[in-house]
Amino acid sequence: MTGLDEVTTAAAALVDAFSRHDTDAYFAAFAPDASFIFHNNDSIIRSRKEYQDLWASWETEGFRVLGCTSIGGTVQMLGDDVGVFTHQVRTVLADGDSSVETGERETIVFQRFGTTWLGVHEHLSVDPVF
Repeated sequence: MTGLDEVTTAAAALVDAFSRHDTDAYFAAFAPDASFIFHNNDSIIRSRKEYQDLWASWETEGFRVLGCTSIGGTVQMLGDDVGVFTHQVRTVLADGDSSVETGERETIVFQRFGTTWLGVHEHLSVDPVF
């Protein structure tokens, strides 16, 4: 399997875990020192642990992922050990007693650690087409 195939597989597994609200599998897809920039968060999240803590606080407010669809995913390889995955996502989220669908664009940078590919940076923005 090529690096391109491996990043594509890692990205699909990450999106699948997110879509099922499988927090163990989802967070395991990121390196401990990964960083995250989300359009709906006012600061840069500088570690997986910081993101997990933020996620847990959202859950206390009724947050839950009900589903997520990836559209038009592509991978750009930067050498043998870094791949950049970009796609559009449509996500249905529970927000307390209601649900909301969001449309966003996402970039996840993956790095090879031995035989494992982990996300080291994620950037999420509003999809203006949604």
